Amino acid sequence: MSDANQTATFDAQTELGPGMQVEVATRHFEFVVDEPEALGGTDEGPNPVEYLLGSLGGCLSIVGRVVASEMDLDIAALTVDLEGDLDPAKFQGADVDSRAGFQEIRADVEADLRTAAGEPVDDATREEWLARVEGRCPVSDNLGAETPVAVELA
Repeated sequence: MSDANQTATFDAQTELGPGMQVEVATRHFEFVVDEPEALGGTDEGPNPVEYLLGSLGGCLSIVGRVVASEMDLDIAALTVDLEGDLDPAKFQGADVDSRAGFQEIRADVEADLRTAAGEPVDDATREEWLARVEGRCPVSDNLGAETPVAVELA
């Protein structure tokens, strides 16, 4: 899309299955969300917060490729290791003051960036690349900024 005022709408549909399993459909893809056995599930798939971490890593990686191309850089290797800490007490119904979600998400990006000639780039270029990536990642933006969520009964 060339017009900065245009938007793209994405959608997904979910249906609760047995226990904690949830079938998710989006575009022509289907996947399962479940909880580990320790949280009442059958461990048939990642849980929602694991998908959230994977979504962030995937988004940082894809935006990383786009930004590298714009900077005339090649990515020889790119990995993102993510982790977050949360207290499941609120999810499980306990009357606690802690948030239901992650207290913090940590993303360690390991990027082997190269010039068009195949030479490693300097630290300043790597830092500029990462700043652009983080600033343009829609998932990072949604997690780091307040995004209104409207949950209503249909």
